[in-house]
Amino acid sequence: DVQLVESGGGSVQGGGSLVLSCAVSGDEYDTACAGWFRQAPGKEREGVAAIDSAGLITYANSVKGRFTISKDKNTLTLEMTSLTYDDSGVYYCAARRGRWYGAPRLVVESYSDWGQGTQVTVS
Repeated sequence: DVQLVESGGGSVQGGGSLVLSCAVSGDEYDTACAGWFRQAPGKEREGVAAIDSAGLITYANSVKGRFTISKDKNTLTLEMTSLTYDDSGVYYCAARRGRWYGAPRLVVESYSDWGQGTQVTVS
């Protein structure tokens, strides 16, 4: 079974930084691709960044140059800088079985396992 547990959310002023972590447990194939998604009130869940077991990374255009995703064996990390109000929301860690051919995709429906989420509030 795959288990994902996020931590590191909180409140920060605009322009500030936060680091989110996700403890990942499960078979290597079952977590071949892992990513961060977020959902603001009244909005659909959207992809932020994803990384696969080959080290390929995809970022949403809105966070390129500001966010950095990384993964070691058991921890998925999202370093967020220059935060704005629009970055507020619940951030979810997610994983899927197997890799895509090419860069990972930020498609919500393609990820099978999800954490409980952590709140990020930028004021």
